Amino acid sequence: MKTYSYDQAIDAIGYGKFQRKLMWICGLGWAADAMEVLLIAYVLPAAGTEWGLTNAQKGLLGTAIFLGMLAGAWFWGRLSDLVGRKAGFVGTVAIDSVFGLASAFSPSFIWLLILRMFTGFGVGGTLPVDYSIFAEYLPARKRGRYLVLLEAFWALGAILAAGLAWLIVPRLGWRALLAVSALPGLIIFFIRRHVPESPRYLLVNGKPDEARDVLQLVARENGVQMGEFKLQAMQPAPRTKISDLLRPALRRTTLLLWLIWFAISLGYYGVFTWLPGFFRAQGMTLLPVYQNAFILALAQLPGYFSAAYLVEKWGRRRTLAFYLVASGAFTYLFAVVTSLTWVVAMGVWMSFFSLGAWGALYAFTPEAYPTNLRGTGMGVASGMTRIAGAIAPTLGAALLGTSLALPLTVFAISYVVAGVASLALPHETREKPLEDILPAPDRTASLQR
Repeated sequence: MKTYSYDQAIDAIGYGKFQRKLMWICGLGWAADAMEVLLIAYVLPAAGTEWGLTNAQKGLLGTAIFLGMLAGAWFWGRLSDLVGRKAGFVGTVAIDSVFGLASAFSPSFIWLLILRMFTGFGVGGTLPVDYSIFAEYLPARKRGRYLVLLEAFWALGAILAAGLAWLIVPRLGWRALLAVSALPGLIIFFIRRHVPESPRYLLVNGKPDEARDVLQLVARENGVQMGEFKLQAMQPAPRTKISDLLRPALRRTTLLLWLIWFAISLGYYGVFTWLPGFFRAQGMTLLPVYQNAFILALAQLPGYFSAAYLVEKWGRRRTLAFYLVASGAFTYLFAVVTSLTWVVAMGVWMSFFSLGAWGALYAFTPEAYPTNLRGTGMGVASGMTRIAGAIAPTLGAALLGTSLALPLTVFAISYVVAGVASLALPHETREKPLEDILPAPDRTASLQR
């Protein structure tokens, strides 16, 4: 009977039907979450008119979902390392869909704030849980490419959000938009219940027979004959703390990733939460605003696909740095050009590079942490996103009172800062095995590579 390490078993099974199905299950949930996050940009003009909201109140509405996402990212990411990936994998999409649907019936501005915050609590958990479970089913040589492609479903959600806003809001209003956007997540909830627990998580937590059974299931679905085999035991995973992210072997990586996640989020959500407002400031009417936002959303898909190719050719760090700096450059150009044609053209390139940068970041981050800290690492890093996302709408509202170019310049600088930080990351993760456990204190230097 053969004995495999976990990585050898995953490599022997390869990438096949099971992983493709899992990518769609994760991806469609991620698209539904993108709709919940980005739809508020299209709700703001209509809800603001209905309730007579000030720019400050609109900024607070944009902030509400990110406050919920901050709590969700930390809670669900930590829970996935303590009790397994599946609880969060199923629970997060249920929470954001139920509260997303309820927000369509908000009787007042305050109720809409509260319900969007609870929606964010579910959305915030999707990132660390989905990326952890998907990464742990992927062979090393495929991991970067398919983690970026998974992130491309965010672009699908952005396109659907913009398209639905264009079709629904001028005809049926913003409440109908929120209601329709919540329905896909409710369907995906029932599908996710049938996905097995991560076998890597099971193995690291002392359940080799259960892990082997899951891998046999994956092999059968992929049409691979594995025969009888044993899994090489892993050292039982020590109980970890969030503070372990700052142990010497991981400190530099963790601090830089926190800076990158914060800065890219400040730039992205600062721009895209206020995108309809920026277009309106250029003199566009409501329908052209939604049409042009839809065009910018379409540009996100080739941004992801190009990044998925380059992370395997150039590596994660170089691709991430290039796309972030380019995002900053085109965000600044978006701010200073005057012709409406050039505004849309620069916006397309801004959208292309900013979403490609997100894809490269999602590929790198789960690979940077060992199994028993992967969900926590992703959760805390994405928490930086939520902090920045909470600040960005309010910051945009404050700066818009000064000039149109000022907030966009600030967000452009934020992208460039993230790009410079990417070049300082201590190691490249392309085609490297996922780390199994966090080393003991006297062996932390072995993690530096």
